[in-house]
Amino acid sequence: MALTRAASTTSGKERVTVPQAEGSGAPGVDPAQLWLRPTEPRRGRRPSFSREAITAAAVALADTEGLEAVTMRRVAAEIGAGVMSLYTYAPDKETLLELMVDHVSGELTVTDPPTGDWRSDLKTIAHLQRAHMLRHPWLPAALTTRRVPGPNTLAFLEHALAVLRPTGLDGAAKLEIFAQLTAFVAGHVGHEIAQAAVSRSPDRAAAEARYLAAVAADGHHPELAEALAAPGLPLTPEATFSRFLGRLIDGLDVTH
Repeated sequence: MALTRAASTTSGKERVTVPQAEGSGAPGVDPAQLWLRPTEPRRGRRPSFSREAITAAAVALADTEGLEAVTMRRVAAEIGAGVMSLYTYAPDKETLLELMVDHVSGELTVTDPPTGDWRSDLKTIAHLQRAHMLRHPWLPAALTTRRVPGPNTLAFLEHALAVLRPTGLDGAAKLEIFAQLTAFVAGHVGHEIAQAAVSRSPDRAAAEARYLAAVAADGHHPELAEALAAPGLPLTPEATFSRFLGRLIDGLDVTH
Protein backbone atom coordinates (compact mmCIF):
# COMPACT_ATOMS: atom_id res chain seq x y z
CA MET A 1 0.00 0.00 0.00
CA ALA A 2 1.41 3.38 -0.97
CA LEU A 3 -0.08 5.98 1.34
CA THR A 4 2.00 9.10 1.15
CA ARG A 5 2.01 12.77 2.05
CA ALA A 6 0.97 15.05 -0.79
CA ALA A 7 1.78 18.69 -1.49
CA SER A 8 0.33 21.34 0.81
CA THR A 9 -3.24 22.41 0.23
CA THR A 10 -4.32 26.03 -0.07
CA SER A 11 -4.88 26.10 3.68
CA GLY A 12 -1.21 25.32 4.23
CA LYS A 13 -1.90 21.88 5.66
CA GLU A 14 -0.62 18.69 4.15
CA ARG A 15 -2.99 15.90 3.29
CA VAL A 16 -2.43 12.18 2.95
CA THR A 17 -3.33 10.70 -0.42
CA VAL A 18 -3.05 7.44 -2.28
CA PRO A 19 -1.02 8.32 -5.40
CA GLN A 20 -1.83 7.24 -8.93
CA ALA A 21 0.41 4.73 -10.62
CA GLU A 22 3.09 6.37 -12.74
CA GLY A 23 2.38 6.23 -16.41
CA SER A 24 -1.26 5.27 -15.90
CA GLY A 25 -3.82 7.26 -17.81
CA ALA A 26 -6.69 5.60 -16.00
CA PRO A 27 -8.49 7.54 -13.27
CA GLY A 28 -8.09 4.59 -10.93
CA VAL A 29 -10.50 2.36 -9.10
CA ASP A 30 -13.38 3.99 -7.26
CA PRO A 31 -12.96 2.65 -3.70
CA ALA A 32 -16.61 3.19 -2.79
CA GLN A 33 -17.77 1.14 -5.76
CA LEU A 34 -15.18 -1.55 -5.12
CA TRP A 35 -15.46 -2.04 -1.37
CA LEU A 36 -18.76 -0.57 -0.17
CA ARG A 37 -21.24 -1.96 -2.68
CA PRO A 38 -22.64 -5.51 -2.72
CA THR A 39 -20.39 -8.02 -4.43
CA GLU A 40 -23.26 -10.01 -5.96
CA PRO A 41 -25.62 -8.72 -8.68
CA ARG A 42 -28.96 -7.67 -7.25
CA ARG A 43 -30.99 -8.73 -10.26
CA GLY A 44 -31.30 -11.81 -12.39
CA ARG A 45 -30.28 -15.37 -11.78
CA ARG A 46 -27.82 -15.99 -8.97
CA PRO A 47 -24.40 -16.63 -10.55
CA SER A 48 -22.57 -19.91 -10.10
CA PHE A 49 -19.41 -18.12 -8.98
CA SER A 50 -18.53 -15.18 -6.77
CA ARG A 51 -16.08 -12.31 -6.57
CA GLU A 52 -14.25 -14.29 -3.91
CA ALA A 53 -13.88 -17.27 -6.25
CA ILE A 54 -12.67 -15.06 -9.09
CA THR A 55 -10.11 -13.40 -6.85
CA ALA A 56 -8.90 -16.70 -5.40
CA ALA A 57 -8.43 -18.11 -8.90
CA ALA A 58 -6.43 -15.05 -9.93
CA VAL A 59 -4.23 -15.32 -6.82
CA ALA A 60 -3.59 -19.00 -7.50
CA LEU A 61 -2.53 -18.18 -11.06
CA ALA A 62 -0.20 -15.43 -9.91
CA ASP A 63 1.32 -17.65 -7.21
CA THR A 64 2.14 -20.44 -9.65
CA GLU A 65 2.80 -18.65 -12.94
CA GLY A 66 3.45 -15.00 -12.10
CA LEU A 67 1.41 -11.85 -12.46
CA GLU A 68 1.77 -11.86 -16.25
CA ALA A 69 -0.33 -15.02 -16.41
CA VAL A 70 -3.30 -13.30 -14.81
CA THR A 71 -5.63 -12.27 -17.60
CA MET A 72 -9.39 -12.07 -17.58
CA ARG A 73 -9.52 -14.92 -20.08
CA ARG A 74 -7.28 -17.20 -17.98
CA VAL A 75 -9.19 -16.45 -14.79
CA ALA A 76 -12.51 -17.11 -16.51
CA ALA A 77 -11.19 -20.45 -17.75
CA GLU A 78 -10.03 -21.38 -14.26
CA ILE A 79 -13.49 -20.93 -12.76
CA GLY A 80 -15.39 -22.21 -15.80
CA ALA A 81 -17.08 -18.93 -16.67
CA GLY A 82 -17.35 -16.76 -19.73
CA VAL A 83 -14.97 -13.83 -19.90
CA MET A 84 -17.75 -11.26 -20.17
CA SER A 85 -19.40 -12.49 -16.98
CA LEU A 86 -16.28 -11.56 -15.00
CA TYR A 87 -16.64 -7.88 -15.81
CA THR A 88 -19.60 -7.59 -13.46
CA TYR A 89 -17.19 -8.24 -10.60
CA ALA A 90 -13.92 -6.86 -11.97
CA PRO A 91 -14.30 -4.50 -14.93
CA ASP A 92 -10.57 -4.56 -15.68
CA LYS A 93 -7.30 -6.11 -14.57
CA GLU A 94 -6.52 -3.07 -12.42
CA THR A 95 -9.60 -3.77 -10.31
CA LEU A 96 -8.77 -7.47 -10.20
CA LEU A 97 -5.30 -6.61 -8.91
CA GLU A 98 -6.85 -4.53 -6.13
CA LEU A 99 -9.01 -7.49 -5.17
CA MET A 100 -6.04 -9.85 -5.23
CA VAL A 101 -3.86 -7.68 -3.01
CA ASP A 102 -6.57 -7.23 -0.42
CA HIS A 103 -7.51 -10.92 -0.61
CA VAL A 104 -4.04 -12.08 0.38
CA SER A 105 -3.79 -9.28 2.95
CA GLY A 106 -6.32 -11.28 4.91
CA GLU A 107 -3.43 -13.58 5.80
CA LEU A 108 -1.77 -10.75 7.75
CA THR A 109 -3.71 -11.35 10.93
CA VAL A 110 -2.34 -10.02 14.20
CA THR A 111 -3.99 -11.27 17.37
CA ASP A 112 -1.63 -9.82 19.98
CA PRO A 113 -2.03 -6.14 20.92
CA PRO A 114 0.95 -3.77 20.60
CA THR A 115 3.53 -4.24 23.33
CA GLY A 116 4.35 -0.55 23.69
CA ASP A 117 7.85 -1.08 22.26
CA TRP A 118 7.05 0.38 18.87
CA ARG A 119 10.42 -0.37 17.28
CA SER A 120 10.19 -4.05 18.22
CA ASP A 121 6.57 -4.19 17.08
CA LEU A 122 7.46 -2.58 13.74
CA LYS A 123 10.12 -5.23 13.21
CA THR A 124 7.51 -7.91 13.89
CA ILE A 125 5.24 -6.30 11.30
CA ALA A 126 8.07 -6.24 8.76
CA HIS A 127 8.87 -9.91 9.31
CA LEU A 128 5.19 -10.75 8.82
CA GLN A 129 5.19 -8.76 5.59
CA ARG A 130 8.35 -10.47 4.33
CA ALA A 131 6.96 -13.96 4.94
CA HIS A 132 3.71 -12.86 3.30
CA MET A 133 5.44 -11.56 0.17
CA LEU A 134 7.62 -14.66 -0.11
CA ARG A 135 4.44 -16.75 -0.13
CA HIS A 136 3.12 -14.55 -2.94
CA PRO A 137 6.19 -13.52 -5.01
CA TRP A 138 4.08 -11.31 -7.28
CA LEU A 139 3.17 -8.99 -4.42
CA PRO A 140 6.26 -6.72 -4.43
CA ALA A 141 5.58 -5.77 -8.05
CA ALA A 142 1.84 -5.47 -7.48
CA LEU A 143 2.32 -3.08 -4.57
CA THR A 144 4.12 -0.54 -6.77
CA THR A 145 0.77 0.25 -8.40
CA ARG A 146 -1.42 -0.34 -5.36
CA ARG A 147 -3.81 2.53 -4.67
CA VAL A 148 -7.00 1.51 -2.87
CA PRO A 149 -6.70 -0.12 0.57
CA GLY A 150 -9.47 -2.65 1.04
CA PRO A 151 -10.89 -4.03 4.30
CA ASN A 152 -8.14 -6.58 4.96
CA THR A 153 -5.42 -4.05 4.21
CA LEU A 154 -7.10 -1.48 6.43
CA ALA A 155 -7.23 -3.96 9.32
CA PHE A 156 -3.48 -4.48 9.12
CA LEU A 157 -2.90 -0.74 8.77
CA GLU A 158 -5.01 -0.14 11.88
CA HIS A 159 -2.68 -2.42 13.83
CA ALA A 160 0.40 -0.65 12.48
CA LEU A 161 -0.98 2.75 13.49
CA ALA A 162 -1.71 1.42 16.98
CA VAL A 163 1.89 0.19 17.17
CA LEU A 164 3.11 3.71 16.33
CA ARG A 165 0.90 5.47 18.90
CA PRO A 166 3.70 5.63 21.54
CA THR A 167 5.81 7.72 19.14
CA GLY A 168 3.49 10.70 19.57
CA LEU A 169 3.70 11.40 15.84
CA ASP A 170 0.74 12.85 13.99
CA GLY A 171 -1.36 10.68 11.71
CA ALA A 172 0.34 11.73 8.50
CA ALA A 173 3.79 10.89 9.86
CA LYS A 174 2.61 7.48 11.08
CA LEU A 175 1.17 6.71 7.67
CA GLU A 176 4.47 7.73 6.09
CA ILE A 177 6.42 5.37 8.35
CA PHE A 178 4.14 2.47 7.51
CA ALA A 179 4.45 3.25 3.78
CA GLN A 180 8.23 3.49 4.13
CA LEU A 181 8.38 0.16 5.94
CA THR A 182 6.17 -1.58 3.38
CA ALA A 183 8.20 -0.17 0.51
CA PHE A 184 11.43 -1.36 2.16
CA VAL A 185 10.07 -4.89 2.64
CA ALA A 186 8.72 -5.05 -0.91
CA GLY A 187 12.01 -3.85 -2.37
CA HIS A 188 14.05 -6.22 -0.24
CA VAL A 189 11.88 -9.23 -1.03
CA GLY A 190 11.98 -8.41 -4.74
CA HIS A 191 15.78 -8.37 -4.56
CA GLU A 192 15.77 -11.51 -2.43
CA ILE A 193 13.72 -13.39 -5.02
CA ALA A 194 16.04 -12.23 -7.80
CA GLN A 195 19.12 -13.28 -5.83
CA ALA A 196 17.62 -16.69 -5.18
CA ALA A 197 17.23 -17.13 -8.94
CA VAL A 198 20.91 -16.23 -9.44
CA SER A 199 22.00 -18.67 -6.74
CA ARG A 200 20.31 -21.43 -8.68
CA SER A 201 22.74 -20.68 -11.52
CA PRO A 202 26.22 -21.54 -10.14
CA ASP A 203 27.96 -20.47 -13.35
CA ARG A 204 26.52 -16.96 -13.17
CA ALA A 205 27.32 -16.62 -9.46
CA ALA A 206 30.91 -17.73 -10.07
CA ALA A 207 31.27 -15.29 -12.97
CA GLU A 208 30.07 -12.41 -10.78
CA ALA A 209 32.53 -13.39 -8.03
CA ARG A 210 35.44 -13.47 -10.51
CA TYR A 211 34.43 -10.06 -11.86
CA LEU A 212 34.30 -8.43 -8.43
CA ALA A 213 37.66 -9.99 -7.48
CA ALA A 214 39.24 -8.56 -10.63
CA VAL A 215 37.76 -5.10 -9.99
CA ALA A 216 38.93 -5.14 -6.38
CA ALA A 217 42.47 -6.03 -7.49
CA ASP A 218 42.82 -3.37 -10.20
CA GLY A 219 43.96 -0.67 -7.76
CA HIS A 220 41.26 1.80 -8.76
CA HIS A 221 38.69 0.77 -6.19
CA PRO A 222 40.44 0.69 -2.80
CA GLU A 223 37.23 1.17 -0.81
CA LEU A 224 35.58 -1.74 -2.56
CA ALA A 225 38.69 -3.90 -2.12
CA GLU A 226 38.69 -3.17 1.63
CA ALA A 227 34.98 -3.92 1.90
CA LEU A 228 35.31 -7.23 0.09
CA ALA A 229 38.30 -8.23 2.22
CA ALA A 230 36.43 -7.63 5.49
CA PRO A 231 35.08 -10.65 7.42
CA GLY A 232 31.73 -11.63 6.02
CA LEU A 233 28.51 -11.26 7.96
CA PRO A 234 25.95 -14.08 8.04
CA LEU A 235 24.43 -14.22 4.59
CA THR A 236 21.28 -16.22 5.21
CA PRO A 237 18.23 -14.39 3.82
CA GLU A 238 16.72 -14.06 7.31
CA ALA A 239 19.91 -12.64 8.84
CA THR A 240 20.42 -10.19 6.00
CA PHE A 241 16.84 -8.97 6.21
CA SER A 242 17.06 -8.53 9.97
CA ARG A 243 20.26 -6.46 9.68
CA PHE A 244 18.83 -4.17 7.04
CA LEU A 245 15.55 -3.85 8.93
CA GLY A 246 17.36 -2.97 12.15
CA ARG A 247 19.26 -0.19 10.44
CA LEU A 248 16.03 1.23 9.07
CA ILE A 249 13.87 1.08 12.18
CA ASP A 250 16.55 1.83 14.77
CA GLY A 251 17.49 4.90 12.75
CA LEU A 252 13.99 6.34 12.45
CA ASP A 253 13.77 9.87 13.78
CA VAL A 254 10.41 10.43 15.49
CA THR A 255 11.25 13.81 17.03
CA HIS A 256 9.68 15.76 14.19
